[in-house]
Amino acid sequence: MYRLKNTVREYAWGSETALSELLKRPASGRPEAELWIGAHPDAPSVVLREDSRGPEALDSVIEDDAEGMLGSASDQFGTLPFLMKILCAAQPLSIQVHPTREQAQAGFERENEAGVPQDAANRNYKDANHKPEMIFALTRFEALCGFAPRRETAHLLEAWAKFLETQQELSMDTTTLPVISATSTVPEPVNGDRAVDQARALAGLLLDSESEEDALRDTFTLILKGGSGVRSLAATAPLLASAGDHVPDRLRELTEIAKIHPGDPGLVVSLMLNRITLMPGETIYLPAGNVHAYLRGTGVEVMASSDNVLRGGLTAKHIDLRELVSTVTFQESQVPHVEAHLTDLGQELYQPPFEEFQLQRIELSPTETPSGGDVVLAQSGPAVVLVTRGSLRLESPTSTLELHVGDSAFIPASESPVVVRSAGPAGGTAFATTVSEAATGL
Repeated sequence: MYRLKNTVREYAWGSETALSELLKRPASGRPEAELWIGAHPDAPSVVLREDSRGPEALDSVIEDDAEGMLGSASDQFGTLPFLMKILCAAQPLSIQVHPTREQAQAGFERENEAGVPQDAANRNYKDANHKPEMIFALTRFEALCGFAPRRETAHLLEAWAKFLETQQELSMDTTTLPVISATSTVPEPVNGDRAVDQARALAGLLLDSESEEDALRDTFTLILKGGSGVRSLAATAPLLASAGDHVPDRLRELTEIAKIHPGDPGLVVSLMLNRITLMPGETIYLPAGNVHAYLRGTGVEVMASSDNVLRGGLTAKHIDLRELVSTVTFQESQVPHVEAHLTDLGQELYQPPFEEFQLQRIELSPTETPSGGDVVLAQSGPAVVLVTRGSLRLESPTSTLELHVGDSAFIPASESPVVVRSAGPAGGTAFATTVSEAATGL
């Protein structure tokens, strides 16, 4: 078993306090967005050996002994197939979608042949893998996830139009509306007629087609083309703060996002998506093609080892609309929750329908667990473990490793079974990711 040092990724939407508070370490004063635990080549964890070989990147350690480190996952995946993160969002992430494996392979090859640099701002595919993912909420966690029923979205757009008409009636100038955005203290004139017409046109586009797929695709595409009507409508979002009970909650909630992304067409796109609030312990999964955006909160995120993201709003980064539309699944969807599966061994498992990973939450106190203060690690090949509370001890047939809050470890497939025990008076909490049992046939 190997103790790890992990990379913190800093993005503008990250929190300056959440990660440090969770892992009980000094805050950096910078927006710490993600802690990566895994072997992704962009930011592999570092193995902290206590012998003369010294620190070494986890992907290199695995490459040197793929069969011993990965077991059967070596033949199936060729590398560590999952990446575990702690995600800390203080501001909304971009609206985004992840490709299927086939789309990623084709796109990666196409961009390589075209000579697009790996770090280019307009690069869509950083690797050839898909990126299904799952998020386990550690705090209250708000997100957008999948297309909502189009009638609900049309109702919101009509309510927005009616509110703007009321504002026009109250204004001395019935053509323009004075809007104070987050980037200005001076009211800026917005064409109210154009905004009203655009809201109603989008509502009609959603409902007029008999095909759900066509209606969602056409509306989504029209919004992200960002024409003058869409820009006018998005620019009026700050006005909704004063609407009170005259508009649905979903419209008032736009004002918080508009403070970060004023005038962004993604504000309008967000109304097409289910808005959800996860409480601590609740979990959802996100398959390829699912349009989503994390808005606020801290969670354990697990995914296939990929960094492929196609963006669709709430961002200043590159948006390739044609490629984005080709990867989206245009159908209304329920929020895909993942319920805990409790095994006979007292293991709490979260198993989405993906072959690359499953998540185990380990919650131990010295005496108050069915197994008397210990639990067997659910291990279908290699695993990574992160302690988020207290102290725990990992015991395998050949070694022992004690981890405290903020510590993490990589466990090779060859080192099994592993028993997790309490190592302090308060017990501890940890999260462990391993290959899906469905993939290994266990």
